[in-house]
Amino acid sequence: RLVSDWSSDVCSSDLLYPGLPGHKDHTVAKAQMAGGYGSLMSVQTKGGKEEALKVTGALTLFQRATSLGGTESLIEHRRSIEGETSGIPGNLLRLSLGIEHIDDLIADFDAALKAI
Repeated sequence: RLVSDWSSDVCSSDLLYPGLPGHKDHTVAKAQMAGGYGSLMSVQTKGGKEEALKVTGALTLFQRATSLGGTESLIEHRRSIEGETSGIPGNLLRLSLGIEHIDDLIADFDAALKAI
């Protein structure tokens, strides 16, 4: 539900999730991930690095982390970890969805997007 909510292009320039029919590797994912597509995804926010960092700073439920494994929802701005010359887009955020209620996660992310 979160993916379908965000895929409307209201919040981001790109949503990278193999569970979406429009994802370039959806056919492969569908064949290999029979039990579901998992809780990891990447979002490219509108704007650049500064806008992406504003979003991460405004979140209250998603915790910043470089490890994306846990029961809580986590987010990382990978370019901050890898560096400016890494080739990773400045507006890319990586997310791991946890066990919080989906409505709370959507509300948290939507509120954070208002920061940009």
